[in-house]
Amino acid sequence: MSGESDCKSLCDLVMDLQASADEVSSLAKESVISTDFSLIIDKLPPVLMDIKKNKLMDTPPILKALEALETELRRAKALITSPKGESLHVKQIQQVTQNLGRSLGLVLFAGHDILVDGKDNIRSLQKEMMNARFSSDAISSYDSKSEEIVEEFGTEEESENEIVQETESCVSIEDVVMQVKYGDDDEFRYAILGLYSLISDNKVSDEWINDEGIIPVLFNRLGSSKPYNRLTIIRILRTLVAYNDQNKEKMVDIAHLSTLVKSLTRDLEEQKEAVGLLSTLSDVSAVRRRIGRIQGCIVMLVAIFNGDDQVASRDAGKLLNTLSNNTQNALHMAEAGYFKPLVQYLKEGSDMSKILMATALSRMELRDQTRASIGENGAIEPLVKMFKEGKLEAKLSALSALQNLSSLKENTSRLITSGIVASLLQLLFSVTSVLMTLREPASAILARIAKSESVLVNKDIALQMLSLLNLCSPAIQYHLLKALNSISGHPSASKVRRKMKENGAFQLLLPFLVESSTKIRTAALKFMYTLSKDSAEELSEQVGETHLSTIINIISSSKSEKEKCAAIGIISNLPASEKKATDTLKRANLLPVLIAIVDSSQGILTNAMSRLFESISAILIRFTISSDKKLQLFSAENGIIPVLVKLLSTGSSLTKCNAATALAQLSQNSVSLRKIRKPSWLCGTSAGAAFCEVHNGNCFVKTTFCLIKAEAIRPLIQILEGKEREADEAVLGALSTLLQDEILESGSNYIARQSGVQAIIKVLEFGTVKAQQKGLWMLDRIFRTEVHRMEYGNSAQVVLIELAQKGDLKLKPTVAKLLAQLELLQPQSSYF
Repeated sequence: MSGESDCKSLCDLVMDLQASADEVSSLAKESVISTDFSLIIDKLPPVLMDIKKNKLMDTPPILKALEALETELRRAKALITSPKGESLHVKQIQQVTQNLGRSLGLVLFAGHDILVDGKDNIRSLQKEMMNARFSSDAISSYDSKSEEIVEEFGTEEESENEIVQETESCVSIEDVVMQVKYGDDDEFRYAILGLYSLISDNKVSDEWINDEGIIPVLFNRLGSSKPYNRLTIIRILRTLVAYNDQNKEKMVDIAHLSTLVKSLTRDLEEQKEAVGLLSTLSDVSAVRRRIGRIQGCIVMLVAIFNGDDQVASRDAGKLLNTLSNNTQNALHMAEAGYFKPLVQYLKEGSDMSKILMATALSRMELRDQTRASIGENGAIEPLVKMFKEGKLEAKLSALSALQNLSSLKENTSRLITSGIVASLLQLLFSVTSVLMTLREPASAILARIAKSESVLVNKDIALQMLSLLNLCSPAIQYHLLKALNSISGHPSASKVRRKMKENGAFQLLLPFLVESSTKIRTAALKFMYTLSKDSAEELSEQVGETHLSTIINIISSSKSEKEKCAAIGIISNLPASEKKATDTLKRANLLPVLIAIVDSSQGILTNAMSRLFESISAILIRFTISSDKKLQLFSAENGIIPVLVKLLSTGSSLTKCNAATALAQLSQNSVSLRKIRKPSWLCGTSAGAAFCEVHNGNCFVKTTFCLIKAEAIRPLIQILEGKEREADEAVLGALSTLLQDEILESGSNYIARQSGVQAIIKVLEFGTVKAQQKGLWMLDRIFRTEVHRMEYGNSAQVVLIELAQKGDLKLKPTVAKLLAQLELLQPQSSYF
């Protein structure tokens, strides 16, 4: 700075500043610079006038600060008038404004003990400048030229350094200390910037730091300071530690550490600095002892460790690793979701620490994601080892922990690989009284393991568990029944199911039908249902009338939906052709119960309800056997037909298939049950409610089982029009009952009017071979009517030709016959 400026009086300097401010504002308004910038500059002259009025402000530190302000105004002018000024970036304008604000801050700092009118105005403008944010709308976009401007006028960091240097020259070290200790937020801000510079440049000694009590003062101010001040404080503390290792010992006070831990909850930059300082301080044993006990510290460290900032995450990880030497800290980390130390103790800790960790793990409420992480980090193997080789307390804690982890499929696979299954079974067969407390968690783990199909590598596991059923407590029985049900349900378990049945599985299960515990009874019913899926004949042989009555009573009275569903499932697996069982079910009044269940169902169909409907629809087939018109009449009078029609639009493809099969059985007898009107009766009465145009007579849902009167045709065709193909054959079977010889023409016409012919053609294109066979048979009969050949022949011929060329050989004769009907193939063709 020139010697001339050094000699300027306060009055002269302020006048020059006012003129510079006016000039900068005017230049800004004439350029493309944001008008907000010029508005802020316009507020500077009145503030300068307040300074000029007070003669006490004419001191060297204040004059020095005002000269810094003058320098920034000259920079602003040069920036605006530069040929590159039109390409200014919004960030540069904000930088200039903030530099002006820093210079005003120096003025405030230098005159902190002088009463000035309008000091609040100075402080207000200083804050406005520091917080200035401009819109980019009025400022040209950034390009390569603006980078040159940054080079010419300096970066924001360089400006910050200049302000700090000017602070040092404006005020004494004593002033800095006074404001660090007693200054308000704004004064404190500039004081700690100065202190930071003094310490960084080694301009103060360790003795001075100690004598002035800088470290305790900074910690005291840390708790109550504004965010920008807290960040600088922590950086100063980190600098003190970096320059002198002995300063760590001055920061171990629990109050200091607690204040520092609070910064872990602040914004990311402060958080990063705080965790860095704590990580450095953890070299001191007193810090390691105390920090883990500070509430929320470990939780925040885990959160930072899992965060996105790599530097902060690294420091948090280092600190967590250091703190994990204490078992209580390791447990707190696990509770916060960081399990690495806990797993390490399970692998390498003392016997007591292993028990402590396993016990804690058994009591935690874990999410599946956490269970997976613990398993991936290697906790399963040491826990299994504890169970196999440890003493009673170790075995119990290990089993309880494994029980908590085994609810995740991935962990059950690890358990099977570890070879624990044989040890669990051995424990269940043990009669040693001291081990009895271990049997229930062992059986619970087996129930979880059994859900994995890989458990079948353990030969005879199912037979071993089956042999234990009558030799253990109810709690263990429950787990074994669940395990046996899981094992028998695996797709590759057919041999296992056969062996279980050969070893009397049904006989062992039947007593459980009268078990008082709903939970155990339900588990037994589920197992029996799974076993009976491919053993209808064996089930029929084993389940007598008494047992059937018991099962029906469960269906009628149980409040458990799961139990009711399993019981209905068992009944559905009985052979439909077995009349004796049907008579028992009829006498026990099962049909009205099933119909009521379907009738009462509303809203969204759950998976459990879908399975229930599958079983109910399978049972309804046995109540509609076409050879037993008496039973059909009984079923129709009890409302079976509306329920079957409802099931066509509800539930899975299997449910729809079963419902269509039952309706087909009923409809087969509609022709013989109809009441044909004499021609004289038809005159003027053909529109009567009872008259059926297909059956050409009076039809009723409950007496002739008419699909037309039941309004079943459209729902049946909609199934064919859908994307699922599993029910096609059964649906076509139901529709084909309208194509019997006696009603062929009227039935064909009705199906056509309901868009059924197009649906049948779709089945020929996408259906299974059996469904295609049924569809071809139906088209053959429908196309005997010329009007249908004319209307649908073109759309059918494309599919028929495709079938003739690429279809199954079984279809060839019928396809050829249809092509001949459509006059696309000679009757003498080799296709016949």
